[in-house]
Amino acid sequence: INRTPPKTQAALLEAMQERHVTVGSNTYRLPSPFFVLATQNPIEQEGTYPLPEAQLDRFRFNIVVKCPTAAEELRILKQTTGSEEPQLRPALTGDQILALQEVVRKVPVAEHVFVYARDLVRATRPNEEGASEFARKYLSWGAGPRAGQYLILGAKARAVLSGRFHVTTEDVRSVALPVLRHRILTTFQADSEGVTPDQVIQQLLAKVPVAVQERARKLAKGVN
Repeated sequence: INRTPPKTQAALLEAMQERHVTVGSNTYRLPSPFFVLATQNPIEQEGTYPLPEAQLDRFRFNIVVKCPTAAEELRILKQTTGSEEPQLRPALTGDQILALQEVVRKVPVAEHVFVYARDLVRATRPNEEGASEFARKYLSWGAGPRAGQYLILGAKARAVLSGRFHVTTEDVRSVALPVLRHRILTTFQADSEGVTPDQVIQQLLAKVPVAVQERARKLAKGVN
């Protein structure tokens, strides 16, 4: 994506947001399910076009893929240097994916979880009334409303994967890093001090209070 000129990036933005593509005067609807996966090389940046913030905001998660462990790397070497051709087997059909997406959206969310997601997103905005000194010092721009939407949807999906049909603030916290790290801009001071977006988010997670209802529920279960 970042090897394409801005005009092509704009066309991709149309696909991601409007779910259709336009060629000349003709518009073609993209089939569902449809999603975009993009990779970013952390080293080679020469000759690339940085994605506009509005386009980055369309990506639900920014997942950091670390180097493999020693055991994983050994497995890679064994599996990719022989003559055996991998056989791919479908895990889900398109209709099954759409059905699961509908199930995720139907997971109920309590009011205090919505409030927590809202407060967490607003805590990233340095110009917001009541913003922490930490945010004002290290952030030049915060996340928009789409971040809150994806916090809730990501939390719903995590709840379902955990076998639960209700969302907790812990589900929201667990997806905060991949949802927020590409939606906040750090200041020059943060960059000069080596403060990363992930570190800023961790600080905000420690500062933003959990609603009273959630704390009461944890205390009732004997959880700190």
